[in-house]
Amino acid sequence: MKFGKVDNPEEIDFTLPETHSKTLEVLSKYKKKEKPNFFVGCAKWNRADLKGFYPRGTKDELEYYSKQFNSIELNATFYRNFPAQQFEKWRGKTPDNFKFFPKLGQEISHWKRLNGVEAVVNSYIDNFSNLEEKLGTIFLQLHANFGPKNFEVLKNFIESWPKGLPLAVEVRHKDWFADTSIFNDFTQLLEEHNIANVLVDTAGRRDMVHNRLTNNEAFIRYVGANHASDYNRLDDWVVKLKEWIDAGLQNIHFFIHQNLEKESPLLATHFIKNVNAEFGLDLKIPNQKDDLETNGQMSLL
Repeated sequence: MKFGKVDNPEEIDFTLPETHSKTLEVLSKYKKKEKPNFFVGCAKWNRADLKGFYPRGTKDELEYYSKQFNSIELNATFYRNFPAQQFEKWRGKTPDNFKFFPKLGQEISHWKRLNGVEAVVNSYIDNFSNLEEKLGTIFLQLHANFGPKNFEVLKNFIESWPKGLPLAVEVRHKDWFADTSIFNDFTQLLEEHNIANVLVDTAGRRDMVHNRLTNNEAFIRYVGANHASDYNRLDDWVVKLKEWIDAGLQNIHFFIHQNLEKESPLLATHFIKNVNAEFGLDLKIPNQKDDLETNGQMSLL
């Protein structure tokens, strides 16, 4: 993932901003749960990206991946509308507690820019539905040049989105964040329709880690910089999430990227250990030591 990449990450201030006041208003409507719903994963499962993650002799990458993580940010669907049968196969290969968070295709978000997309959106939704109970929040990522001048187009898309079907939206154009009035209109639109506002923690775009939640879902895309600070940044997220969980947050969907994706499982392992300890969870620690000794894979610990 190259979006937001910088050459000198040591020069970036990675301090997480204060929680947006509207976030606390949103979360105050919900009762605190004993334990939140916590899903952590990577963006891809293929061996070419996650080099060194799979034991020698692994025959099915998804089957192995889904035993290490409880979710995947499914970027593959951005490039292709897979047939229903493919989603059925993926569903059948994964454990009961596993969830897919598929991205809507670039035909919708980038080529047609949300115009005249009803038929193709319905096709994606129909295919995604074959994941059944393993379908997580669907993810719309808009082009970096899709600015606030397109607000009405986005508004029409959101208003026509099927009620009750979870959706998260990521905008990238800097003007969505630079003007308080524009940002407030955008986030209010999401809040009114119970749609998650994606937070992106990446080195070169600190405006996108705005900490403004619009419903009871923190959909966080964390992008490491392949720098020692990546681990401290994840520790800071544990602190921030504790604040939100104490305020009423119930659903955390946290996806870890790297500019060099092969290190994503390393960061995820560190993060999962910390959230398990902090929140009393029992998320699987990827590639535990006993597995590694058996398979001869290099340690992630």
